[in-house]
Amino acid sequence: MNLALPDISAETKLSKAYQYALDWVGMEKIALPLKIENTLCQSQVNAYVSLDDPSAKGIHMSRLYTRLLELTSIHNLNLPDLKLALMDFLKSHYGLSTHAKIEIHSELYLQRSALISQLSGWKSYPFVLSCQLLADQFEAELKVEVPYSSTCPCSAALSRNIIQQRFETALEKQEISLDHHDILNWLGGTDAIAATPHSQRSVAILHFKLNQNIKHIPLILFINQAEQSLMTPVQTAVKRINEQAFAIANGQNLMFCEDALRRLYSTFLHHQNITGFNFKVIHAESLHAHDAVAQGAWQW
Repeated sequence: MNLALPDISAETKLSKAYQYALDWVGMEKIALPLKIENTLCQSQVNAYVSLDDPSAKGIHMSRLYTRLLELTSIHNLNLPDLKLALMDFLKSHYGLSTHAKIEIHSELYLQRSALISQLSGWKSYPFVLSCQLLADQFEAELKVEVPYSSTCPCSAALSRNIIQQRFETALEKQEISLDHHDILNWLGGTDAIAATPHSQRSVAILHFKLNQNIKHIPLILFINQAEQSLMTPVQTAVKRINEQAFAIANGQNLMFCEDALRRLYSTFLHHQNITGFNFKVIHAESLHAHDAVAQGAWQW
């Protein structure tokens, strides 16, 4: 005799004392390899639907999971693919749910060339892509972290000042003359550059509301535009010639955290692929034991 397998969710009646609608029910940290921007991204995915029927015991989590598995076969995942998955979430929960959400937590690896030499290496950009569907209203947000270097303008000015003082003292003591070669030799010595500006590894956390009319996930575009705006992206493989070029880039792009944020504003304000943004930049200072931060939003 074959007995039907029990379905507790369908067979159990929920007590009226506990009948409440729930905002989100689902699963988190689902391991999925997804191809985004033609790159395989080892991702952790969160999937949810609302539980609008207060008398329902629960949702059908296996239906969400099996639908997510279909995303792994897509050659280049884009927003219409995610919208269709959310629509299927709601179809499989007809009468239970009216709101669905997918969050993709991952990292995009991009190969980056050195500034001067032929070397190259890989950089990692953590990102979160979040998509929601409420009735027919589809919304997508993209959050990405872009590392860069920042050199303090105040520290640079103080360093220039001490070099000027050293040069003036050397002239007064006749340690050097105004001869061209004499000055060059002095500048190349350890006594001349008595102070250096402090720099620090920094990060821009860029959170975008995506335009509903776009199909492509503009992850690489946003990363490239942010790095072009800041002008001092951190490097991968370098030789001395690259390190010197990096020092020049930092010297020509002195930035407080406020400066960095305003550069990003100028790049993304009224950008055709977004309807709003919320940015935060963090300068992990080498002078202080605390961070310097700036944050701002547009149409958020």
